[in-house]
Amino acid sequence: MLLVDDDPVACDLLSRILLSSGMTVSVLHDGYDLSRRLTQERPSVVLLDIMMPRKDGLSALQEVRAGGDDVPMIFLSARGEAADRAAGLELGADDYLPKPFCSRELLARIHAVLRRRPQAPGSAPEQRHSYSFGPFDVDFSARILTRDGERLPLRDTEFAMLKVFTGHPMKVLSRARLHDRLYGSDMHFRDRSLDVPAWRLRRVIEEDPSVPRYIQTVRGRGYVFVPGLDTFCAEEADDLDEAPDA
Repeated sequence: MLLVDDDPVACDLLSRILLSSGMTVSVLHDGYDLSRRLTQERPSVVLLDIMMPRKDGLSALQEVRAGGDDVPMIFLSARGEAADRAAGLELGADDYLPKPFCSRELLARIHAVLRRRPQAPGSAPEQRHSYSFGPFDVDFSARILTRDGERLPLRDTEFAMLKVFTGHPMKVLSRARLHDRLYGSDMHFRDRSLDVPAWRLRRVIEEDPSVPRYIQTVRGRGYVFVPGLDTFCAEEADDLDEAPDA
């Protein structure tokens, strides 16, 4: 859990509420560094105030969403008018809770957001041999991706997606099948739900994400992971649905 609020008293109170409920909490006192902070840690939810110095919460949220990050965010603000709530939700907030509020309602809102935005279960570490492609090495047991020895940050869904791709090189993965591998077949599939995590993963491993070398799109069929110098031919490739796992 990440609290973004310039009021130390409010941060202390909220931290105690969340810690007493078994949540891990970190604090940021300004919206100015929110985007950078999200490259260094991955909170389950961001609780964000609106009225802050240097960069207000609405601007900070807009910057994060413009960068393609879909981390769950809840506004906690004294500005509780309908127009304020609508503005926050339209910019991409997952919820908006006006101050003052009771701790029980806050916790209920957090759990509701987490239910709507589940984490990818496939992101957990596992005992599996490391995998190398190009200048990259994937350590599955430590859940680490490195490039030429330098560690690269990966969010849960990105790492889970990379695990699926490295397990099925040179095979076309339909969007539906990839979604099932990431979230399980019980979670509702939306056709465009993988666009953001695929774009974020490409931004980490591709020299030019707009012309991907490793994670290629096969029009009308899905994605394919091309780890080596092999030439991929979509017409000759098997779908994962139709071929045995690697």
